[in-house]
Amino acid sequence: MALDKSYQKVPGTTIFDAEQSAKGYHLNQFCMSLMKAENRERFLADQRAYLDEWPMSEEQKQAVLDRDLNECIRLGGNIYFLAKWGATLGLSFQQMAGSMTGMSEEDYRDLMLHGGRAIEGNRIADQERADESQPAQPQADPMGDAVKAAAAGADQQAPEQHAQITGAVFTSHVPAIGVALDFGKDEEPYWKRVFDGYEFSKAWEQENLPDVIFLVYNDHATAFDLSIIPTFVLGTGESYPAADEGYGPRPVPGIEGDPELAAHIAHSLIREDFDLTLVNEMTVDHGLTVPLSLMFGQVDKWPCKVIPFHVNVVQYPVPSGARCFKLGQALRRAIESYDRPIKVQVWSTGGMSHQLQGPRAGLINREWDNQFLDRLIEDPAGLSQTPHLEYVEEAGSEGIEMVMWFIARGAMSDIDGTGEIEVDHRFYHVPASNTAVGHLILSDHPHEKE
Repeated sequence: MALDKSYQKVPGTTIFDAEQSAKGYHLNQFCMSLMKAENRERFLADQRAYLDEWPMSEEQKQAVLDRDLNECIRLGGNIYFLAKWGATLGLSFQQMAGSMTGMSEEDYRDLMLHGGRAIEGNRIADQERADESQPAQPQADPMGDAVKAAAAGADQQAPEQHAQITGAVFTSHVPAIGVALDFGKDEEPYWKRVFDGYEFSKAWEQENLPDVIFLVYNDHATAFDLSIIPTFVLGTGESYPAADEGYGPRPVPGIEGDPELAAHIAHSLIREDFDLTLVNEMTVDHGLTVPLSLMFGQVDKWPCKVIPFHVNVVQYPVPSGARCFKLGQALRRAIESYDRPIKVQVWSTGGMSHQLQGPRAGLINREWDNQFLDRLIEDPAGLSQTPHLEYVEEAGSEGIEMVMWFIARGAMSDIDGTGEIEVDHRFYHVPASNTAVGHLILSDHPHEKE
């Protein structure tokens, strides 16, 4: 089903949704910079020069120079951010509001003294009646065709052309694997047995290259420290550099994101009551870069876009496997409602059994790991009910990372009955440093529509 964005029909109103946020990100960050006195002084001394320091569009810069708040909002500005700019210019909120309504500050103040703008004449139905009384005119759509289709509401069927999930990849993301690759140790006997398990995977990716990877991983106290502990983080930015985890960033390419698809997914998942933290800027650590290296090898540029999705599995409480499984199902609905014919793979990373702390450090449970892989393929819904205690006791304290695997599994078509899966590859090995390595590739085969 198409996304319900009927709020776009409210007259005289622009809702700051994920698409608007992506469009106006740098404009709003410019406004935030004006919270520092030295930046306000530099801006007022030479407004154009200061604006040129920001990667804003020429339209956005001109709207700022023209003090055109309506245009700034159309181009992605948010009134709370723009208020910082207005304050820098010495404008009161009433002056700003008056300018957007075509009124002077005095007239706007008088309007408010008499009870404010009446709701009569300012509802959707009033606007529709006004539109019907006017001759039809072609209208520019600044938000693009994707939003136009979505604005029709949730009663509309998914567009004929839409994004498709083509497969799922599950893999451990051991940091030492990245070190071995980066220092050319992949042919050493210890490491060769690990990397041999991914030779098929690299060939498979070449033959099944997606446009976008939705990559589920956990940050390892790199981008998120104890000052903020979000449960689910969706990367909605344009790019993400490799993180310095204490010994310098890995020598791998930065990540190119897909802000438009990410914004669409954000809207859909939050509407389904999944509380996400949306992040436009963050570094990504080995949890994300090691799986890419395993599947694509050493490259100068990753061959597709990547949307990072972080799950907190470091500090309890952590989400359950069942919650992640439901999120994967919602993710499939979100991706399939995106009206561009792109191919998407969903990757879930982490695990398998391992413990990195305390007297049980080094714990590995081969039997439990392989039973997990069996049931992930054959009975994912039942497996998702596994309690946290079992992960910790049987798979080690850091084995809890495997709850993330249910996101990719829940996104497969056999779960909602619209298709079937095929197991293309399965690999398990002990050890890679302190960890058991598990790996699965599932291809997704939707049923033919009659």
